[in-house]
Amino acid sequence: MITYNWDCKTVDVKPTEGDLTNVVYNVHYKVEATKGDYSATSIGTQTITLDEDATFVSFDDLTNATITTWVQAAMEDGQPAAIEASLAEVITEKETPTSVTMTIED
Repeated sequence: MITYNWDCKTVDVKPTEGDLTNVVYNVHYKVEATKGDYSATSIGTQTITLDEDATFVSFDDLTNATITTWVQAAMEDGQPAAIEASLAEVITEKETPTSVTMTIED
């Protein structure tokens, strides 16, 4: 079984936006997939838009889980699953390689 860990703790903020402070607008994410001794990582950024109807969460109250939810919701449909599927393919290739590099001993 593959375990996926989304790390969304590094963010870009606007120091002020209207009456709000430290407003997250961009997230630097890292997704790590692990299965036994094998792992694969994907990194990227995702823009976050402040939803006027949403309740603002102050920076000091933010958690990785909250921001991960925002990132996945802001991505195109199916993108979070596609990232995880791509990482699963890398792990499968590591477990049972379809190609290896070898050196001829002369």
